[in-house]
Amino acid sequence: MIDYKAIAQQLKQQLGLGRAPVQISYLDEAPAGVPQHEGGVPSVCTFFAFGTEEPFYASLPQHEDCEVGAFVLGVPAQGEVGSRLVSTVETMQKVGYLNPGEETRIPHNKTPPKFVAYGPLGSLSMPPTVVLMFTNPKGAMLATEAAGWGKDATPVSMNGRPMCGIVPIMNQGAPVAISFGCIGSRIYTELGIDEMVVGVRGDHLAKFAQKLDTIVAANAVIGAEDRARKDATLRAHGAFAR
Repeated sequence: MIDYKAIAQQLKQQLGLGRAPVQISYLDEAPAGVPQHEGGVPSVCTFFAFGTEEPFYASLPQHEDCEVGAFVLGVPAQGEVGSRLVSTVETMQKVGYLNPGEETRIPHNKTPPKFVAYGPLGSLSMPPTVVLMFTNPKGAMLATEAAGWGKDATPVSMNGRPMCGIVPIMNQGAPVAISFGCIGSRIYTELGIDEMVVGVRGDHLAKFAQKLDTIVAANAVIGAEDRARKDATLRAHGAFAR
């Protein structure tokens, strides 16, 4: 039995998270005992930010106000959502935000979930499909090292816009992924200029947490040696040679 609350506390401490890790769970049915989100949101990633604070779920149509996020989630690019998506992409290309044809490479799920539950990791009864963390560059460094440690090391998938694309990237096989975000996600989720997003696939989370323990302990040892070397050099020379 995986103790998700304990892992959440570990991740928050070791990666220096200012917000709780958010679990995202894809569901075929509305979860019992979990409140449904009321009202609309301007973007799918807004749900990510809300999920760091409290558990809730949203139906697929509740994600469709964000045409890009809905497409990433797996909603077909047709009908009213598709029309808005085409218009948004055209505007982005017109102002030079997207290169022609770049929209065809946006990660997206082949099939959308019927419902999505969000909440601080460990606050929901169902296991996470993915877990997202809003972390600083040092936290992303440690996550990358943890993913790459051991005989079963895995490469870390890196992506930029749109930030929500990090979820289908993991759903399609990447155990760990990092997103630098996009201008929209930085506005909607209040992602700081010193933050990025680290994602871990739910079925890989326990193994990742074990590796992270090893990497954090190793960094403490190496860091102490590096600080001692730096201090010794400063004492001997007064300053680093330039």
